[in-house]
Amino acid sequence: MPYATDQTLIFLPVLLVIALTLVAFVRLAMGRAAAVKGGHDPSYYRAHHGTPEPESAAAGARHWDNLFELPTLFYAGCLTSFVLGGVTGWTLAFAWGYAAARVVQSLVHMTYNDPAHRGLAFVVGVVFVFALWINVALSIFAGL
Repeated sequence: MPYATDQTLIFLPVLLVIALTLVAFVRLAMGRAAAVKGGHDPSYYRAHHGTPEPESAAAGARHWDNLFELPTLFYAGCLTSFVLGGVTGWTLAFAWGYAAARVVQSLVHMTYNDPAHRGLAFVVGVVFVFALWINVALSIFAGL
């Protein structure tokens, strides 16, 4: 694919994943508030010791944590592509592919939470992030 004329387009899938992260934060807060309102000991949240939080609140917390794991490689790849001026159509395809897979993974996690479906979306996302970084590496080597 030819080079994209507007390098800033790389930030559109980044904004989608950031928006997803903000939604996950609201979901986390709502889940924990509901747990406390439902009788869960609020002192648990001081050091996360004692009776574990209910599954719905724990899923929201794990989902939040997940958004600071693999997405960091996605963010770094997008930023590196931008800084190098190497945002191509392929770069955008890989970035949007990851963002879409991450949205699907999140939707599964926060609804019916089937690990097989969630895992498939995760693997697809990993493939897109690896492809993004291979693309970044090719841009770096092309500039040497």
